[in-house]
Amino acid sequence: MSVYSMYFSPTGGVEKVLDVLLAEIPFDTSIDLSKHDTDYSAYHFEKEDICFIGVPVFGGRVAPTAIERVKQTQADGALAIIVAVFGNRAYDDALLELKNEAIACGFEVGAAIAANAEHSIVRQFGTQRPDTTDKKELSNYANQIKDVIRHRENLHSFEVPGNYPYKEYKGVPIKPKVTKACIECGICAEQCPVQAIPIDNPSSLDKEKCISCMRCIAVCPIQARKLNKMLLAAAEQGMKKSCTSRKVNEIYI
Repeated sequence: MSVYSMYFSPTGGVEKVLDVLLAEIPFDTSIDLSKHDTDYSAYHFEKEDICFIGVPVFGGRVAPTAIERVKQTQADGALAIIVAVFGNRAYDDALLELKNEAIACGFEVGAAIAANAEHSIVRQFGTQRPDTTDKKELSNYANQIKDVIRHRENLHSFEVPGNYPYKEYKGVPIKPKVTKACIECGICAEQCPVQAIPIDNPSSLDKEKCISCMRCIAVCPIQARKLNKMLLAAAEQGMKKSCTSRKVNEIYI
């Protein structure tokens, strides 16, 4: 039996959630779904294996790049613990989408978690989450998941919130911009999940390829990539009503 941590975490929020869940569940292998040069179809999980699958929620759906790469993997009845991480708004259809796609890959889904993290674009929503309270809740979820693993033979089907057809995801119009401070070190180009930043011209951006995951902003050592202040302010105002109150974490088993 092998335990895997498979995640798409452009700005670190998903990885933080999985770190808490896996703190007391030793795992063997990490699979970073943000790496554009990995052949994910090479991953074939056996029935005895356990895979924690963590993805961010983009507009109420699983981030498109994340779900595309999850769908490339194959499982022969391996146990999946699925985790949808959202920025203190809502996860809408994302958990249902992830559950359905995991089953289509051959996984047996044993638990589903919706967890909060700091919003990747408007950082004042869900700031510093997962915080102390979240970590206590996630640790409690981890103990429940241990029971699922121990008594795997007793697994039964369960429902998660969401609707099908899934809500339409139209992308995010806000794209990072390069400032004059850019020294063309190439770190953002190397780590962009979708190769929207050319290696030979890292001070540019292919807006058609960009998925607004904010990885380039997160990894830039001198903060040379930023968002348009006016667009960011408009996004903050538009999201204020739905994102200000503290949203709860949820587990389904």
